[in-house]
Amino acid sequence: MPELPGASDLADGDGGRRRPRAPGGRRRRPGLRARYGRYAGGPDPLAPPVDLAEALDAIGEDVMAGYSPERAMREFLRRGGRDQDGLDDLARRVADRKRQLLSEHGLDGTLQEVKELLDRAVLAERGQLARDVDLDDGDRALREMQLANLPASPAAAVSELAAYDWTSSQARQDFEKIKDLLGRELLDQRFAGMKQALENATDEDRARVNEMLQDLNGLLEKHRLGEDTPEDFADFMDRHGDFFPENPRDIDELMDALAQRAAAAQRMRNSMTPEQRAELDALAGQAFGSPELMESLSQLDDHLQALRPGEDWSGSEDFEGSEGLGLGDGTGVLQDLADLDELAEQLSQSYGGARMDDVDVDKLERQLGQQAGVDARTLAELERALNETGYLKRSSDGQLTLSPKAMRQLGKALLKDVAQRMSGRQGQRDVRQAGAAGELSGASREWAFGDTEPWDVTRTVTNAVIRTAGEGGDARAGVRLQIGDVEVQETEARTQAAVALLVDTSFSMAMANRWVPMKRTALALHQLISTRFRGDALQVVAFGRSAQVMDIEQLTALDAQWDKGTNLHHALLLANRHFRKHPGAQPVLLVVTDGEPTSHLEPDGEVFFSYPPHPLTVAWSVRELDNAMRLGAQTTFFRLGDDPGLARFLDQLATRVDGKVVSPELDDLGAAVVGSYLGDRDSRGGRGRGEPGGWFGGRGSWFGG
Repeated sequence: MPELPGASDLADGDGGRRRPRAPGGRRRRPGLRARYGRYAGGPDPLAPPVDLAEALDAIGEDVMAGYSPERAMREFLRRGGRDQDGLDDLARRVADRKRQLLSEHGLDGTLQEVKELLDRAVLAERGQLARDVDLDDGDRALREMQLANLPASPAAAVSELAAYDWTSSQARQDFEKIKDLLGRELLDQRFAGMKQALENATDEDRARVNEMLQDLNGLLEKHRLGEDTPEDFADFMDRHGDFFPENPRDIDELMDALAQRAAAAQRMRNSMTPEQRAELDALAGQAFGSPELMESLSQLDDHLQALRPGEDWSGSEDFEGSEGLGLGDGTGVLQDLADLDELAEQLSQSYGGARMDDVDVDKLERQLGQQAGVDARTLAELERALNETGYLKRSSDGQLTLSPKAMRQLGKALLKDVAQRMSGRQGQRDVRQAGAAGELSGASREWAFGDTEPWDVTRTVTNAVIRTAGEGGDARAGVRLQIGDVEVQETEARTQAAVALLVDTSFSMAMANRWVPMKRTALALHQLISTRFRGDALQVVAFGRSAQVMDIEQLTALDAQWDKGTNLHHALLLANRHFRKHPGAQPVLLVVTDGEPTSHLEPDGEVFFSYPPHPLTVAWSVRELDNAMRLGAQTTFFRLGDDPGLARFLDQLATRVDGKVVSPELDDLGAAVVGSYLGDRDSRGGRGRGEPGGWFGGRGSWFGG
């Protein structure tokens, strides 16, 4: 019997050509030449590691926008990265592949091939009848009449010609090919590769196939009754293993492979028109010229449907193409379509507990190519890395949260972005230099052990030249520095700061898309202080209808607040309490807001709300701002939006406490706040100015003096 695909190992791996072997069986080495090409053994082993920084940035951005970390991670996996296809890209390619298969192919390939063989046989027979001068004229006329009156249906024509006595040997061969083709196609529907393997098969080969089918049905029947043993399976594979290149390890793997193929064959039959099904059913009886094959295959289908009812035995597809498919090829396409449907479900990740490990990468590579497998493996590695490297952690209630490690990494990226925005502005301090011992005083002194101040290069070189000349040397020939020559620049001790960052979390912040920039600003400032100004004490206060102190993790994960109210009074109360806890530090008050105060705390702790702002609310807010000024707070307001009323209000607040107002663009908010904290106040906006008749001072104002 011709060898089935995969039944033997291809030992040489060079296109089927065998290299000559030396005596003793060792392969000769024709020469020590090396050829290089693209690596084709799976993911590139030299590829750079997955870019967790990009993933974390994207996840952090979504978390700050209100997504849960779990959803943010899923969204990143769906979108992919700059140079990385995501799940949506792979799912789109799967859908395109399915549309291609359906649009290119039709299901009448076997019928077309049978018709072509039949037409060739009839044409060859007519030619032979015309040439055969020895044939009786009556017999010739009868034969020509029979051929001329054949039914239009290929199945009926084949059935009518089954007993025809062919005069042309070529016609007889073509007609026998029809029976052989039908047998191979029917077997190829159940056993992939059988159509090619049984081409030019002998009667002995066909007998082996029938024997295999009988033994297979017997094994499945015993399994259905629970009477089979592992030895039964091993014995079956010893005798018929060359029919199964998949090399199943047990009867369950064997049934899985067979059932998937048989279910695809049934779906192909369901996809045909009634006329196509009738034609094939009629032709099936001619397969190999023996009804035993159809009986065995029918019994096999019955066993598989009973043992694997979970397979899709009733589905169908709408093929629209003109490229006809044979029964075996059509079954293969239906299997491909089933694989594509399964991959689409896996890539959707829309079910509970979905993980990238659920995606069948091998199947994805078979359908879309190696690069698709590489993309899927990279996404799976990203998912594992995010979970295993400590960036994401499970809380006590099972929810996924950003870990402190992730917060530091995210803050580092945001601070880098702030530094880039600040670096191009004249007068801005380089964030990388922040945290030095203090500001330069202009004086210098001799270096002493333990000093970390920068060298005074001019004084150091001058000392070396003077020393060299005093020792009688020639300074023009060069000087060598000694420890005693070194002088360092003196610095003034840097005062520690108690920083209160008050961020507006009112309804309007969410409505105007200021939510994420506000969070990015807070996280960047937190990163700067926690890494470069560790002596400073930062407190973040979120104020909406009421105010509360928040850890940076809480603020980052805070959902948009839809309660109306801007309680600046309560936020200032908390800020002043923070300043009093650090009496030796310089108070720094930074207020980010997009609205005037519309709520305050009553003496009994209840929240009072009024819009437009009530005079009492403004009075309480101003009173607490005055308290901050008496504590020595350096105050900066960051005004978001173009509300002229808010602009006048904050200008007058700033004038009252000798502070300033900055009105940055949203993308510039982080740089503005960090720049203000770093002390560069002259280069970023002027001090607020009050206007007569405004909120404070002047005739007709709400508050005097």
